[in-house]
Amino acid sequence: MSRPRTSATSTSLGPRQIWSRARGVLLVLGLIVIGGVILATVRSTDHHGHLDPRSADPNGSRAVAEILKAQGVTVQVVTTLDEVTAATGSDSTLLVTTPDLLTGHQQSTLQEAMNDSGGRTVLVGAGHASLDTLAPGVTAGTSTSVTGREPSCSLPAAVSAGRVDIGGERYSTDTTGSTACYPGDGLPTLVVLPAAGGGDTVLLGSPDILLNERLDQQGNASLALQLLGSRPHLVWYLPSLSDPSATEGTPEGRTPESTTDGFLSLVPSGWLWGTLQLAFAAVLAAVWRGRRLGPLVTEPLPVAVRASEATEGRARLYRKGNARDRAATVLRTATRTRIAPLLGVSSQDAHAPDTLLPALSARLAGSATDARDLLFGPAPADDAALIRLADQLDALEREVRTS
Repeated sequence: MSRPRTSATSTSLGPRQIWSRARGVLLVLGLIVIGGVILATVRSTDHHGHLDPRSADPNGSRAVAEILKAQGVTVQVVTTLDEVTAATGSDSTLLVTTPDLLTGHQQSTLQEAMNDSGGRTVLVGAGHASLDTLAPGVTAGTSTSVTGREPSCSLPAAVSAGRVDIGGERYSTDTTGSTACYPGDGLPTLVVLPAAGGGDTVLLGSPDILLNERLDQQGNASLALQLLGSRPHLVWYLPSLSDPSATEGTPEGRTPESTTDGFLSLVPSGWLWGTLQLAFAAVLAAVWRGRRLGPLVTEPLPVAVRASEATEGRARLYRKGNARDRAATVLRTATRTRIAPLLGVSSQDAHAPDTLLPALSARLAGSATDARDLLFGPAPADDAALIRLADQLDALEREVRTS
C-alpha cells in the first residue's frame, strides 16, 4: 500500500465546506436568540411571572394589586429579606408567595420579623419545608385539588366571601385561638393563627384566589381583598435567587433535587414549552436527515476514473481509519479469488482453507503452514507488515500462474 501524500483528499472538509454546511444551523440559532432577546425586552415591563403583582398574565396578580391600590392600600413589591424586615410593621400585611423556597436562615429571620411587626402575614402554599419555622404547631397533610369550597367556619372574611376556589396544602393544628376554613377531605386549606404582638398569620393552601384568571370567579376577589387589604400597607414578597441572604443557608427540609424543582417553577411556562417544542423539532429533523427511502442503488459514475486513482484513494481511506485488518482482508480475498480457478477450485470453495490449501500445496509442493498464514493469517501489526503482506501475495500469485 502506497503512503498517502500530505495534500488534502476528497474526504477532507475545508473551512469553506464546513461554513457552507453549518451556516444554515447557525442562522436559525441566531434568529432564535435574537427573537428571544427582543421578546424579553418588549415584554419586560408587563411580564414578571407567577403571582407577581406587576404581571397581567393569567398566572400573575396585577388585578388584585390594582383593586387594592384603588381602595387606598399601598402595594410594595420586595425581593430581598432586608427589604421585608424594613417594610413590615403593625400597619402592614406581608404576603410571602413561595415560603418553601426560603433557606433556613431566611425563614428564621422572617419569623422574627413576623413576631416583632404585630401585623398580618399571609403564607401562600406553605408546606413541610417552612411550617416548622414560620408556623410552629401546624403540620401539613397531603395536598388536595383546587376546586370550589364552602368556608364552613366563622371567619368574617370567609363568611362574606362564601364559596371560593381553593385547595392545595391542607393543615392540621391545635393552636389555641386558630380558625380553620374551607376544609378538603377533613382538613382545612385556610388557617388563621394568632401571632405575638396582636397580629396574625394566614396559611393559604393555594394561590388561585390571587391569580388574574380566577379573581372574578365565585368569591375569590372578596376573600383575596379582605385577606390582603386589612391593613393600609401591603408588602408583596417575591423571593429572589439574587437575594444575598439566600446564600447563608439551604432550604430546610429540602433536598438539592427539590430545590432545583423550585428553581424551575420560577421559569415562565412559555419558555419551558418553547424548549420542549425545539427539542421535538430537533428530533424530527434528525429522523428526517437520517431516513432511508429504500435499498441502496448503484449508479454509473458520471466520469471514468482510472483504476490506479481509485486504488490510491481507497488506500488513503484505509490508512486514515487505521484499518489494516480490513485492508489485509481485501488483499487476501482478492488473491484467493484469482488463484482458485488456476488451482482447479470452484469460486464457492475459494475461501475455504480445507479445500484451497491442499490444492495449492499440490501445485507448488510448498509449505502448507506458510500458505495458511499468508492467505488466512492474522491482521498485520503495522503498515510495514501490511506492505510486506501485499508483496508476498503478489509473489504467490505470480508463482501459481507460472507453475
